[in-house]
Amino acid sequence: MNRIKTHLINLRAVDLSVIIFATFLSVLNIIFIDRISNWAVHLLMNTTVSIGVFFVAYLYKQKKNLLIEQFYFWYPVPLIFLSFKELYFMVKPIHGVDYDNVLINIDRFLFGGDPTHYLYSISNPVLTELLQIVYATFFFLPIILGINLLFCGKEKEFHFSTFAVVFGFFLSYIGYLLVPAIGPRFTLHEFANTNIELPGLFLTNYLREIVNAGESIPAGTLNPAAVVQRDVFPSGHTQMTLIVMYLSVKFKSPTRYFFLINGTLLVFSTVYLRYHYVADLIGGLIFMIITMTLGKWLYNKWRNYKGEDIIVYSTD
Repeated sequence: MNRIKTHLINLRAVDLSVIIFATFLSVLNIIFIDRISNWAVHLLMNTTVSIGVFFVAYLYKQKKNLLIEQFYFWYPVPLIFLSFKELYFMVKPIHGVDYDNVLINIDRFLFGGDPTHYLYSISNPVLTELLQIVYATFFFLPIILGINLLFCGKEKEFHFSTFAVVFGFFLSYIGYLLVPAIGPRFTLHEFANTNIELPGLFLTNYLREIVNAGESIPAGTLNPAAVVQRDVFPSGHTQMTLIVMYLSVKFKSPTRYFFLINGTLLVFSTVYLRYHYVADLIGGLIFMIITMTLGKWLYNKWRNYKGEDIIVYSTD
């Protein structure tokens, strides 16, 4: 038992969350083993990830060199995408039903119609180009925040931010499992006409193709609505962007004003570019509040278990 506790104490809160979520996914694969065709690959991958996290945490404690440190600090970045793609093979087989009609009805109840149709009336190539570029920055915002915090010597804040971001992503993934949906670009608009109806200037089409490929619908996909990732509710773009904005202000990141401006435009772009319903944004806000409230409590509980100081939300 002492050896197990020693290995556990080596783990950061983010390490523990990765292992718990990998275990959660493995349990789901076992429960729905008759529906998930790649269950064996998933189990192997999740087990490897969990063992790898223990091993890297041990190396970091034993041999503090720059290469191990940087790998230990940043390994969650590819793991977030890896878990996202595992869900691709799980959500539809497990659930088998999309809930776009529910999200559409919420929007129509709130606004008397479809927000993406309203925003189409103000669309123009310049605005579309700007918002598509801003939308693409989402993937880099947590990394930029982390780099800023490390350069400012705020390592404790960096570790908490890493945990908050990873924990937030995992919560959003649970949302995808509970409320699978594909979004208004498929249900309220003709997906094939997106480039015609919302043209940009130079980068828009290229960036759209990157986003589409990341959601398993590369160019030429015959029936994109059938195979696209069910990742609409909550809006992860909204949830994670709000988390980054919040943390950047609380931890006084030098780039906090960039996050505030870019983040506001990014949240708006999710509806303008037809990726999300407004209901998804509301869900993203709720999930953000849950992430920060529950996340802080869990983080401090783990630090207290390890005999470490609890996190503070601001610095001098």
